[in-house]
Amino acid sequence: MWRRATSLSPLIYSFKSSFFIQQGAQQKILERFTTGLPLQEKDGISPKYGAPFLTFVLGGPGCGKGTQCAKIVETFGFKHLSAGDLLRREIESDSEYGSMILNTIKEGRIVPSEVTVKLIQREMESSDNQKFLIDGFPRCEENRRAFEKIIGAEPDMVLFFDCPEDEMVKRVLNRNQGRIDDNIETVKTRLKVFEALNLPVINYYAKKGKLHKINAIGSVDEIFEQVQPLFAAHKNEA
Repeated sequence: MWRRATSLSPLIYSFKSSFFIQQGAQQKILERFTTGLPLQEKDGISPKYGAPFLTFVLGGPGCGKGTQCAKIVETFGFKHLSAGDLLRREIESDSEYGSMILNTIKEGRIVPSEVTVKLIQREMESSDNQKFLIDGFPRCEENRRAFEKIIGAEPDMVLFFDCPEDEMVKRVLNRNQGRIDDNIETVKTRLKVFEALNLPVINYYAKKGKLHKINAIGSVDEIFEQVQPLFAAHKNEA
């Protein structure tokens, strides 16, 4: 799946250029956003019952990671935090910060990593759970570095749901969620951007021995048979 990443340099250059050109404006949004959130004064998660157990859940659109997260929550009692859902929820809240995020997206700019991480941090701080599934983040190396700097911790485990592109396209087009980006051209673009930006993250955690690649082809239960032993091992160690 990753062999095409080298052919995407113009697309990724445009992606990165957008970030740096708008960096000054984004910083103003970031400063207003993060100073207004009801978070602890210092970065890092305040331990309530010891250090939290963090699992990153990665995979392209349509790979089925959301479905598997639901089964992990049900079976092992994790708290599921979807980066995309947190951003959408903040937008739908009609808060000042949600408006900033929406305007950032509408103007074709990238929501700063620090904003997404602060939303994740807020959810972690407000939860009594100490086991977290962080779904769909980090999407790139800049995301990863921001998370580790702000949270002050690396994930204990990283799941990567590996699924062929044609299968992911088929799943996204068949899910009928009414999203405007669920069309074949947009989906293929999203997949190309995902694979190009996410590959360094995948490689980074693979080298650290934290990555678990899951074959995302098969029924929900068949895929979960690969996932379950990983969390069962953690439960037995706890």
